[in-house]
Amino acid sequence: MGLLFTAMAGTVTIGHFPTAAAFRPLALPKLAAARSAHLFTDRHFRDALAQFATGVTVICARVPDGGYTGFTANSFNSVSLDPPLVLWSLKRSATNLPAFENAERYTINVLAHGQVELARRFSRPHVDRFAGVPFRMGSAGAPLIEGCVAWFECSHYARYSLGDHVLFIGEVETCERGSGAALLFHQHRYGITPPPERGSEPK
Repeated sequence: MGLLFTAMAGTVTIGHFPTAAAFRPLALPKLAAARSAHLFTDRHFRDALAQFATGVTVICARVPDGGYTGFTANSFNSVSLDPPLVLWSLKRSATNLPAFENAERYTINVLAHGQVELARRFSRPHVDRFAGVPFRMGSAGAPLIEGCVAWFECSHYARYSLGDHVLFIGEVETCERGSGAALLFHQHRYGITPPPERGSEPK
């Protein structure tokens, strides 16, 4: 395994890759030039994105003082099966961004349909978001929230500064599947996944 150093938007990131020579630099357009071609407002863009239904996660990490930080995210997605990679993003203005940038490991909790209030709690300012929230600790040293439909424990793989967000790529060390329906976010609202039709399970 080698180390790939990538400079983007003034940020140098380190990723663990098989060989650095196997990858080409990522070419990005100049932001000013790209924005001048946009014929839509930020609101219009948000509303169009809201048509794409996503799951809802709470991403957690340990902070240097021994406590934890976490936030609600629907930017979670898969990247690769071999190696097992996932991605998520965090706004560059987020107060907990430095904590995640310095975290070697973190957890991704996929929320169940009955955890709407938990999603709201971790998306709003709160003195202690974890107060009263049942969770257990895993190998990543960060909370695995009880009652979720899936859990992923990840180690840092790569990080890129793109526009007004930072993109994180994690390598999955452990994962676990729960049961029940997942929480959805669609058209700026929370919802639940409909029950699967009989015979619709992949074989």
